[in-house]
Amino acid sequence: MPMTTKYLEREPARKDIDALEEPTVLEFGSPWCGFCLSVQPILAAAMEKHPGVNHLKIADGRGRRLGRSFRVKLWPTLVFLDNGQEVTRLVRPPDTHSISQALERIDG
Repeated sequence: MPMTTKYLEREPARKDIDALEEPTVLEFGSPWCGFCLSVQPILAAAMEKHPGVNHLKIADGRGRRLGRSFRVKLWPTLVFLDNGQEVTRLVRPPDTHSISQALERIDG
């Protein structure tokens, strides 16, 4: 699945995330966040090499339960899941290499 470029209209329920079987990256952020915008090219480059990894772009903020359930404090936060379980996370990833390493952990 290619990288998602738009935030989901509705955030999924945590139980649906926990039930995911395929490797998945949850990207928590906001469409107006400068840090979130700046990470898009490096995330896209890393994701290109992992076409089997699902990518969900989730708008976070006040009243958003999913981000709170993952203890998201800064944007963007990338949560790497395997079989619905968090394997690792990156907060404001600095480069493609760090994202690629995290992707290898769920899509080796």
